[in-house]
Amino acid sequence: MKLSNIDFKKFSKQIILKNIGLAGQKKIIDSKVLIIGMGGLGCPLSIYLANAGVGNIGIVDDDKIEITNLNRQILFTLEDVGKYKVNIAKKKIKQINNKIKLHIFKKKVNKDNIENIIKKFDIICDGTDNFDTRYLINDFCLKKKKILISAAVSKFNGHLFNFNFKKKVPCYRCFMPEKPVIKRNCENEGIMSPVAGVLGTLQANEVLKTILNLKFDLFKKILIFDGLKMEFRKVNLKKNSKCKNRC
Repeated sequence: MKLSNIDFKKFSKQIILKNIGLAGQKKIIDSKVLIIGMGGLGCPLSIYLANAGVGNIGIVDDDKIEITNLNRQILFTLEDVGKYKVNIAKKKIKQINNKIKLHIFKKKVNKDNIENIIKKFDIICDGTDNFDTRYLINDFCLKKKKILISAAVSKFNGHLFNFNFKKKVPCYRCFMPEKPVIKRNCENEGIMSPVAGVLGTLQANEVLKTILNLKFDLFKKILIFDGLKMEFRKVNLKKNSKCKNRC
């Protein structure tokens, strides 16, 4: 794809990076990224992907905006309350970059529709807030050898995974073989809003690194962020004998 003069100027600060250049920027523009969950993670993730020039973005969410979302879901404002998240997200992402091909799915991912939703995208970003959906996305991406970039936040903490299922790697079930009895999400445990921004931005960073085939520091690792201590640490992720996928 040929970059216009406006594109060249807009993305010039990326293009001058020796690890990106014109060839890398074209890869970003030609990439196809799906965001599942337009919440505290999906909002900053979509903003950075749009501003970076990702040319094909899919958004999946069946929720309407609630006033309790507004502290962390930074695409939305008070006047958006009661409207569907995907509709408002589409409008605002188009304002960032009207060349993006946006694919909107106003539905919840389930076992009957996941193949139709995911099949046209190369990189899948999981920003959902429940374990059943996370397991479903993980299992399907593993089966179809997709790249899955997953993040989770709660309270003051966050986790980030980059599962490149084109290779032999552990999966999300290796980390969490069974879902916890107590629900762990923002709704039940609360969330410090910037923590969602940090992890959503890190997801975007991993997407761009993956598109550009840059150094893969999260290979078989989990990145853990502690917002109170302001610490990052990486933990090795190994295959788990209790994993149902036997990956």
